[in-house]
Amino acid sequence: MNVSQTITPTDTWTRFTELGAAKDLDTLAELFRTGSPSAGIDGPTEGQLVTFTVHPLFDRFAARVTGAWMPWAGKQFHSATNSGDNLLARSAKWPARLPWPTYRMRDAGDRLAAFDFETHVEPGKLDPDTDVLVIDYAPVDSNPRLVIKQVRDELVEVAPGAHLGKMLWHHGEDRYSLAAYFALRT
Repeated sequence: MNVSQTITPTDTWTRFTELGAAKDLDTLAELFRTGSPSAGIDGPTEGQLVTFTVHPLFDRFAARVTGAWMPWAGKQFHSATNSGDNLLARSAKWPARLPWPTYRMRDAGDRLAAFDFETHVEPGKLDPDTDVLVIDYAPVDSNPRLVIKQVRDELVEVAPGAHLGKMLWHHGEDRYSLAAYFALRT
C-alpha cells in the first residue's frame, strides 16, 4: 500500500508528530516525495517543527530547546504576490535581537511577522523528481544574511490542508542539505 493512501486529512497532523518523534526519516521522505506542490495557500497557517535532521547530538539538544520554547508558529502566504513571511510568538522579539540586532519584526495581530520570502514551483533540490513550492528567503533584501538567507524551504501537500516541508541549508553553488522537517496546516 502506498504511504499517501495510508494517511487521511484528519490524522495527518498527528502522523507528522509521531513520525518526527520516532525520527522515521524514511517515511517522512516517502511522504514528501508523494506530495504535490502546495498551491493556493493564502493567509496564515499553523506550523509545527516535525524533527531536526542535522546530527543526532544537535537534534536531541535542539528538540529539548524547542520543546521548552518554540517561537515559530507558522507561515503567512500572500498568493497574489507569490510571497509571505514567518509567524513568530511575541516572545521571540527580544531573543532575536541577539543574532540580528538591527532586524525589525512587524506586528501581525497576536503574533510577529518576520523573515519574508518569495514562492515559486520547481523540482526539489534533494528530490529532483518531485515538484515543490519553494519558499526562498535569499532574494529578500531585508532578511538578515546570518542564517536566514542560507535557508530554502520546500513544501508539498500530502493531504488536503496538510503540508509537509523540508528546511534545507544552502552550502553555496548548488549544494543543499536537509536540516529539518516541518509541517503547516491551513
